[in-house]
Amino acid sequence: ISEWNLQCAGSFVKGLPESSFFVGCLIGGLVLSTLADSSLGRKNMLFLSCLVMAISTMLTVFSPNIWVYAVLRFVNGFGRATIGTCALVLSTELVGKKWRGRVGVMSFFGFMLGFLSLPLMAYINRGSSWRILYIWTSIPTIIYCVLVRFLVCESPRWLFVRGRREEAISILKRVASIPSSTDVNIGGAISMSFSSLPFEEEEQKPSNVNIFTTMKALVEKRWALKRLSAVMAIAFGIGLVYYGMPLALSNLDFNIYLSAAFNALMDLPANLITLFLVDKLSRRNALIGFTALGGISSVLIFALQNMRIRNHGALQLALELISYFSACSAFNMEMIYTIELFPTCVRNSAIAMARQALVLGGVFSPIMVAAGRKNGVWSFGLFGLAIGLMGLFAVGLPETRGSDLCDTMDEEECKDQRSKNDITDRVIVA
Repeated sequence: ISEWNLQCAGSFVKGLPESSFFVGCLIGGLVLSTLADSSLGRKNMLFLSCLVMAISTMLTVFSPNIWVYAVLRFVNGFGRATIGTCALVLSTELVGKKWRGRVGVMSFFGFMLGFLSLPLMAYINRGSSWRILYIWTSIPTIIYCVLVRFLVCESPRWLFVRGRREEAISILKRVASIPSSTDVNIGGAISMSFSSLPFEEEEQKPSNVNIFTTMKALVEKRWALKRLSAVMAIAFGIGLVYYGMPLALSNLDFNIYLSAAFNALMDLPANLITLFLVDKLSRRNALIGFTALGGISSVLIFALQNMRIRNHGALQLALELISYFSACSAFNMEMIYTIELFPTCVRNSAIAMARQALVLGGVFSPIMVAAGRKNGVWSFGLFGLAIGLMGLFAVGLPETRGSDLCDTMDEEECKDQRSKNDITDRVIVA
């Protein structure tokens, strides 16, 4: 802002780079998400996304004005859009249901460590140009590209669904430390529930699966569209708080560096609680509870700002941390929940759509935060109302704790119908 003399610019211009990043995430998720389910697969999509993000981050260092800066932030967000989704789906599809929840939560710790490193980097370079921060943050991304390219294997579930059975079995043998030359029954050796797919037919018709097939499947099936709409609505409310609260720290009467560090630390208890309780908590009830707590805390911040109380900066920060902690926990739970709500053939696309709804909240949050500097109702007030009300959409979703992952839409539909029949039978018996 000071380098480009934007002190007197409007809130739209000041919030443009951050909003451009989130718009890039939104569009990138819509354009790239189905590629991981169709032609590219989880691993290749993850590698290409990391590469785009690494290159655009390094180029941001040479931005001559805010407009070029905003464009590069857009490209950065476009590449970043599917990284979290592909990493989460890929890691959970490599394990059985016993470890699915815990492995999914473990992936969130990497995000926490990255977030926690940012205030430290900013503090160390507080006397340097903001451009130095982009150099620091681009280096780990480049290293990660190399690690993904050479150390990560493709999802065997995705390979099975695409009819590439031999590759899937080879990866499963390698993961389970079974020699490739050993003649074993892979279904008996490895506990992993794959659907009975007509592999020969799939291999003969690979062109039938394109980037539009998965989205069409999600929209055509009424139950899938209902689930997708609900998780996207919830994600939008979470996204306003998840991305908005860290940006709104400057609106609090507290040290900005300590506030950012405390926010990053909130990811730790959120991840730990989800990690140890993911197999015990009801997905639906936990999601409703976390969003309600986040909403109440955020509204209380707005109420506190309008009270004539001196030295309430610490209390504001405490409420902000509770709200952000709730958003983090709700985000973790919703990602695990979404994995279990959709079958393999559309899982990556469904999670990507949920994350794009989350990012859509991030698109609006910088402008809301800028407007909230004059009146807190536009930031903390709306944040609280949004996450609290949107969380109620979880009421209409089925409970999935302890359930098996399905691979096809028909299999998921049959499981859903069996679940409804069981509920009906229990009601009749009662």
